[in-house]
Amino acid sequence: MTTTHRTPWPGLPADDETPAHRADSRADERLYERLGDAVAAADAPDVVFAVSRHGRRTVRTGGTAAPSRRPRDTLRYEIGSATKTFTGLLLAQLMDSGRLSGGEPALTLLDGGRPVGPAPATLVHLMTHTAGLPRLPAGFRARALPAWHTNPYARYPDARVIDAFLRHHPRHRPGTRWRYSNFGVAVLGHALAAATETPWPDLTADRLLRPLALRDTALRPGTGGADATGHGKDGATAMPPFDAGGFQAAGAVRATPHDLLTFLEAHLDPARCPPLAGALHAVRTPVLRRGPGHRHVHTVAWFRHPTDGGPLYFHAGATPGQQAFLGFRPDTGTALAAVCTRRFRRHDPFVATAYALLAEE
Repeated sequence: MTTTHRTPWPGLPADDETPAHRADSRADERLYERLGDAVAAADAPDVVFAVSRHGRRTVRTGGTAAPSRRPRDTLRYEIGSATKTFTGLLLAQLMDSGRLSGGEPALTLLDGGRPVGPAPATLVHLMTHTAGLPRLPAGFRARALPAWHTNPYARYPDARVIDAFLRHHPRHRPGTRWRYSNFGVAVLGHALAAATETPWPDLTADRLLRPLALRDTALRPGTGGADATGHGKDGATAMPPFDAGGFQAAGAVRATPHDLLTFLEAHLDPARCPPLAGALHAVRTPVLRRGPGHRHVHTVAWFRHPTDGGPLYFHAGATPGQQAFLGFRPDTGTALAAVCTRRFRRHDPFVATAYALLAEE
């Protein structure tokens, strides 16, 4: 197992020996050991667990594969569905700036010549999985089957996603039922592009990546930097770089663990990024409650669970060869970014381990 250094508190001398600093050091050592255990439990070729606590970062790396020439924490990893946290923040930013209200019917934006019914699916419906859309479009599996274990989404380009949405007839009125939908968030990306006359990758780069200084985050494979190589369930078979096809808004982001921590730290302290401060506050606000006793709470970008000290926000993601978990807790000032290069397996410990780390912090 390889490790990376722990970043000291800004302005704190390395030889400070105050009681508070000694307590911090002991907490750091405990966290450092726990992250090492998490890396080992992931049992993947490449693993990174990165934690920021009040701005102080602790990162551990390792894996079953031989280390590459570049440190594992400097590689970019595919975060799959955790991309939705970027798209949710993008929608919140466009709403906060007054560019959009969130109540725009997606149908109007994507096919302005078609009459809109009394209860159309809106941009907010799409982002909160309440638009009445299935997880994937009708016919997706049949078209993707030849590349199901490698790059299924690549066989479903932008035009086909939009056409599938225009042809879809929801069984339930938008806003009345929750159903997790990659399809819905993909359509949202195309609707935002239509509303702003800017492709989703360019819109995301301009409104999110640049203000947050995420220089090692990309929306396409092979765009500068170095991308980690994904692997199948056996941990040995290399997988090709993930191509999100027409589902970019739902799964295209790839980033280094350090950029992911920067992204999460902004959620903990929105004031550090004034252009996005309003949106960063907005994505922490509950917008939907569901399930028995309304125990399942969602914001426009995150799953939100309670802890004894306050809410915990998280989102996981996976591609055919990699996994990711992002989360943060305002009550403890903690953010966690975990990534690994192995296809999700049944009873896989990766997400459960990452969630438990954040919940126990």
